[in-house]
Parts: sequence; structure tokens; C-alpha cells
Amino acid sequence: MTVTWEELGWEPLADGVGRVRLPVWDCTAGLVLGADRALLVDAGSSLAEGARLRAGVRALAGDRVTLLALTHPHFDHVFGAVGFPDAEVFAAEGARAAFGDAHAREELRADAVRNGLDAEAAGEAARALVRPGHEVRDRLTLDLGGGREALLADVGPGHTAHDLAVAVPGLAGGPAVVFCGDLVEESGEPQAGPDAVPGAWPAALDRLLELGGEDALYVPGHGAVVDAGFVRAQRDALADRFGVSR
Repeated sequence: MTVTWEELGWEPLADGVGRVRLPVWDCTAGLVLGADRALLVDAGSSLAEGARLRAGVRALAGDRVTLLALTHPHFDHVFGAVGFPDAEVFAAEGARAAFGDAHAREELRADAVRNGLDAEAAGEAARALVRPGHEVRDRLTLDLGGGREALLADVGPGHTAHDLAVAVPGLAGGPAVVFCGDLVEESGEPQAGPDAVPGAWPAALDRLLELGGEDALYVPGHGAVVDAGFVRAQRDALADRFGVSR
């Protein structure tokens, strides 16, 4: 029996492309289905959430989820990655270091606890943290089969030093979809933590807009799907906020 995106609590965005808004932090995870392979975008905030996410994507894609793109190294996007042990993991160039050493893991654990994740769950996830096997320099196109491709693009720095976007060209006249990570946020003001690069953030949003174009759907790391006008307005607001010339 085939299940639909909606039956599993997912939001369909285009043919073979959908996302789910995970509880607590309203963090987006995306899924792109091809005939041969499927790509997951971000993996949730804990081992338990990663396991729940895996159950959902298996219902939608079976065993095809062999690719995982992590948009940036923050706990609510990466701590569930261990739930996908068979997936090739991609991140922006330089991101591997943010996952690799004990200091980086401790920073992620502490940030998770500060934001309300149970301390035991945060420690468990930090110890099991998956280090990306592939770093994307500039752009990388993944062929998922059946005419479906996904373009991974190193568009940062901005929200962090290592921001990866995923652009999915439309099929049969459907819209392109761009998974933005936390470079774009709709449910609140964009968060600039200690690892943000504020002066470069507006330029990163310009690169996002170049990826998707005027008619694409832009999927924030948190919040509702937006259009190019929203991304452009957020770009201008960030430029004003951080004193960057437009």
C-alpha cells in the first residue's frame, strides 16, 4: 500500500519533493525522490528524532535514501544523522572540522542543552555525531535517476562558516525547490550565533537567489515555505542589521 506525504505529516512541494517540520525547534527536513536514489536534507536534533525521521522516509522512499546533505553544523540539523548509517553524507567545504574534534562536539552538545535538549540525549548524540564523508566545493550535481537531479551548492559563509544549499530543478513544468538551511528563516528573525559570518550573509542570500531564480520555492531551515521576494527582503534586512552595503 502506497502512503502519501500528507498521511505521514509531510508537506509535498513538487513532484517527488517534500519536507517535514520537526517538533520543538520547527526544523525542516527535506526529501528528494529519484527513481534510483533519494536524498534527505538535514536529519533532526537527536538520535530519537533521527530514528523517527528514518521511519518516515522509509515509508516514502523504501531503501533509496542513500544520500544525506547537512546544510550546516548545528545540533538541530545534524544530531539525527546517525539514524542513516547507509547514507553518503555531504556538507559544505570545511564543515568536516566542525564535526570532527572533541571541542567541536562539546560545543554542539552544550548548545543543544542551552536550547532545551535533555542533557543525556545531547551527550549521546554528540558522541555518535556523524562526520560528513564528502565536502562540497562550489557545486556538485547528484543524479538520483529518472531525470531527477539535486544540486548541492556551497553558498556560505553566512549563518555559519559552512552553509550548504540544495537546489532541485522542477520537472514537467513544476517549480524548482531550494532548501536553504538557516540562511533563511520564516518563523522568526534569522539567528546570528557566535559562528555566524554576518558581513557575508547578504551575499550568501544573493547566491541562493541565483540558484533558484524568481519562480522557485525557497524552504527555510525554520518556518513556512517562501518565495524569492521574501528571500530578497530578508537579504536587505540583514544588510541593514549588519551594516553591509546593498
